[in-house]
Amino acid sequence: MYENLNSMQREAVFCTEGPLLILAGAGSGKTRVLTHRAVYLIEEKGVNPYHILAITFTNKAAEEMRERIDKLVGFGSESIWVSTFHAACVRILRRYIDRLGYDNHFTIYDTDDQKSLMKDVCKNLQIDTKVYKEKMFLGVISSAKDELVSPEEFTRRAVGDFVKEKQAEVYREYQAQLHKNNALDFDDLIVKTVELFRHDAEVLNNYQERFRYIMVDEYQDTNTAQFELIRLLADKYRNLCVVGDDDQSIYKFRGANIRNILNFEEIYPDAKVIKLEQNYRSTQNILNAANFVIANNVGRKPKSLWTENSEGEKINFQRLDSAFEEADYVVRDIQKKVREGKCSYGDCAILYRTNAQSRLFEERFVVSNTPYRVVGGVNFYARKEIKDLLAYLKTIDNGRDDLAVRRIINVPKRGIGAATLGRVQVYATEMDISFYNALKMADDIPSIGRAGIKIKPFVTLIQSIRSKLEYLGVSQILQEVIDETGYVKELEAENTDEAKARIENIDELISKAVAYEDSAEEPTLSGFLEEVALVADIDSLQQGNDYVVLMTLHSAKGLEFPNVYLAGMEDGLFPSYMTIISDDPMEIEEERRLCYVGITRAMTKLTLSCARQRMIRGETQYNKVSRFVKEIPGNLLGGAESGQGEARELPARSFRQAGSKVNPIFTVGNAQSKPYQKKPYQSTSFSSNATNSISLEYGNGDRVKHIKFGEGTVVQIVEGGRDFEVTVDFDRVGTKKMFASFAKLKKV
Repeated sequence: MYENLNSMQREAVFCTEGPLLILAGAGSGKTRVLTHRAVYLIEEKGVNPYHILAITFTNKAAEEMRERIDKLVGFGSESIWVSTFHAACVRILRRYIDRLGYDNHFTIYDTDDQKSLMKDVCKNLQIDTKVYKEKMFLGVISSAKDELVSPEEFTRRAVGDFVKEKQAEVYREYQAQLHKNNALDFDDLIVKTVELFRHDAEVLNNYQERFRYIMVDEYQDTNTAQFELIRLLADKYRNLCVVGDDDQSIYKFRGANIRNILNFEEIYPDAKVIKLEQNYRSTQNILNAANFVIANNVGRKPKSLWTENSEGEKINFQRLDSAFEEADYVVRDIQKKVREGKCSYGDCAILYRTNAQSRLFEERFVVSNTPYRVVGGVNFYARKEIKDLLAYLKTIDNGRDDLAVRRIINVPKRGIGAATLGRVQVYATEMDISFYNALKMADDIPSIGRAGIKIKPFVTLIQSIRSKLEYLGVSQILQEVIDETGYVKELEAENTDEAKARIENIDELISKAVAYEDSAEEPTLSGFLEEVALVADIDSLQQGNDYVVLMTLHSAKGLEFPNVYLAGMEDGLFPSYMTIISDDPMEIEEERRLCYVGITRAMTKLTLSCARQRMIRGETQYNKVSRFVKEIPGNLLGGAESGQGEARELPARSFRQAGSKVNPIFTVGNAQSKPYQKKPYQSTSFSSNATNSISLEYGNGDRVKHIKFGEGTVVQIVEGGRDFEVTVDFDRVGTKKMFASFAKLKKV
């Protein structure tokens, strides 16, 4: 079994006792090492599977690891805990959170739930949300929890700073409302588990005894709270194996602390360090490019990827005149490769720094009828109809969740007014009970009057379905909610395309419930809601479908594609302008790690593309080629004629902007570029005595062609000082108004 491992992988597998840091470069087979290590512990070291914990970040990674371990270990593998951080903490808290003053049937709040709660908190505290945004408070609170800073500690640190004191006030109230609702947000899942371990020696000892051998994947992505959780668990037996790559630490914005992996040997001086540098994914040229780029970072552990794969093609570098032409080139290149049988659509991925960059690619894909999918769009579970039905299930499972109850009290409409709900809330606050319990006691609230008649059917509905929990499955409970509320019947009565799409989404939710029942050992409504809450966007990426994938570089981590396009490789875009002007050199290093991740997603073919000009916030900007491209030696880069000027350009070209100096000539490797000078707009025929600095080759009634909108007829031309405003009735997209200098219309 172990003969298929390389020498460094075998060393990592056979090192089982004490702290171990495995520095696993991109594509170096770290999952194989972790799974074989679990097998070795059981078969060769005689470790009971019950004593092994393998932990990672995403459901997808956990499922893959579980599948591999089950296949290798066979009988007894089910005793190994293979879990995400959050799922492991949920499992622990379900059993012991009552020791922290919570009910064990707590609700997990997703992002939308948090936003709703924060609105209530700001309203209660009379905070002007035009001045202090809810998102700001949520971000501050999340960062505090990542660093294990409690509301009390935050308050102490805030003394003397008015804004921070306001944040502290909101933090305290937010946590108080969560506790009142018997709810936890995602950050609380980790924080409360750490709190439990710190304050209950018995519980900590139980789990330390159980998890005598701990393996943590993607260790570079851990935050301070996750680090402390693992440290506490491993403190007794110290058999802690962490696997990660500091060069792929790209989630600082989510709270990831790269110091956890860089300082591992300081925390565990007796730790053994093993480097996995052999790559099984990419060609050597791609790896060389990645190595040259990442070598410019100072805060890293030295390593260099190599492979026994072929040298491969040079990296295709394309610099186009505009962002539109960049998108057009990429789409045409993909189509050409598919047409020639060199790859399928599913082999191709377009990666970019920001979500906004997807628009032009999507438009080109639609026009060219190319199958594609954007990963990281609206989450299935964030759609209204799904949120509504899940709120019903949450109310049935945990009546203390005020947000869920208030979401569906009038879904479908029951004629319960805001004033009535306000009186119920006042009563709930005065009696210190949940909103739902106050609804149950509506007859005892004198200020409600006859409105209580409208509340009673809702309470009866919830209580009726709740009474069936013991003998109905999750999918049956869901179907009961759908039938009793008439949710689908109302959509059917609308008879619109939107309503039909919502019904399809509800059908998919039912399928999800059935799949959960089939896979769970002991399916429960609480378990289903936990599973839904823990699903990440990237987990929804379906494998095996033939479409081009578009996603941000952050979303691409952990994935691989034969044919990768890194788009928008321009200073000001990647790295971003704010990063460039930042005083913190660590910001550029984080961006460079992101570039390294993007490069190493490619298996056989990598294309880097950028544009000389790009419209940002309605303004045309001229950017230099990204410094990350210039860090790749010229002998690794190649390019082909693109039809829009020079396609291969090793260095960033210099150019003259209005009111600016000429940029110096840049050099990459041994190649040197010539200054780029944009040709002036040349036209004839239509001229004016106005102050326009351009003339036009077409007039009213002429047929013209636009690079994006196709052919059309000029309807009107208005002189406007320095430019002409041209109105064109296009055959395909209708009437458009545009400035002549930007439209670049050609007479046909």
